[in-house]
Amino acid sequence: MILYSLILMLIAMQSSIYDFQMKAIDGEIINFDQYRDKPLLIVNTASKCGYTPQYADLQEMHEKYGADLVILGFPANNFGGQEPGSNTEIAQFCEKNFGVSFQMFEKISVKGSDQHPLYQWLKSRTGKEPTWNFCKYLVLPDGTVHFYDSGVKPMDDEITKLL
Repeated sequence: MILYSLILMLIAMQSSIYDFQMKAIDGEIINFDQYRDKPLLIVNTASKCGYTPQYADLQEMHEKYGADLVILGFPANNFGGQEPGSNTEIAQFCEKNFGVSFQMFEKISVKGSDQHPLYQWLKSRTGKEPTWNFCKYLVLPDGTVHFYDSGVKPMDDEITKLL
């Protein structure tokens, strides 16, 4: 357990978001280095949440900003058990209901003792962690990281003015 905690701490201390590699929802390994020099909008998602319609907003944003912004969705079951499905079920739900074509990743934990190293890294840069589903981190190419709670929609000026 101590070794596991140390490994997680070391990963969280990575100097750059571009050092991460993670599994996409289809199992493919995604190297974040391919996103270098682009803003990233990282969102913890859930299929059975009052904020779930934000999937449509994220898809709209993906279509509007295209190659100038990378949207990364991370399903998580940390809040109210609102993401109980398997990766396959989540992918099907997103495609069927919202036509999601932005990059989705396998389900992870975004809070608590089993918090994924990516979210540890984001927390270490902002001092904030998700308080509910659909919290957002905007990582700018210069390394600046901004946190937005669930109530801030993806297309809000608060986010888009920084793009």
